[in-house]
Amino acid sequence: MNFGQRHNHQHTSTRYCMSQKVMPEKWKAEEKFIKAIQVAFDLDEQVQYVIRREALDLDINPSERIRQILGLEMNRAPQRPRLSISLRPKDFQRLAEKYGLDSSDRKSIKQQATNDLQKYVEKSEFGNQ
Repeated sequence: MNFGQRHNHQHTSTRYCMSQKVMPEKWKAEEKFIKAIQVAFDLDEQVQYVIRREALDLDINPSERIRQILGLEMNRAPQRPRLSISLRPKDFQRLAEKYGLDSSDRKSIKQQATNDLQKYVEKSEFGNQ
């Protein structure tokens, strides 16, 4: 097969099958978001800092602050405030050792890490506000 050629039959049949599927009821409310395309802005650190700081001060996420600045409609539903990181298996192993847990007990590891983050803030200058 040449890279410039397509298997039109296979592509068309897949598209046809996908368009014929019925969307589950529980997803219908999310249908309007399916067509959204994520856009990443390459901005210098100062611009990013200001937007993130304003979002924090307004108790919204940076994406919502960008929507405000650009004059776009904001999402109506408030989002659950949370912080996240990606943990590799070796990270879980390290945290499991730190907390004296089995590395497969991810729920307990997450709870202990949450406790550490809360203690960190309580001890910081911001914990007394």
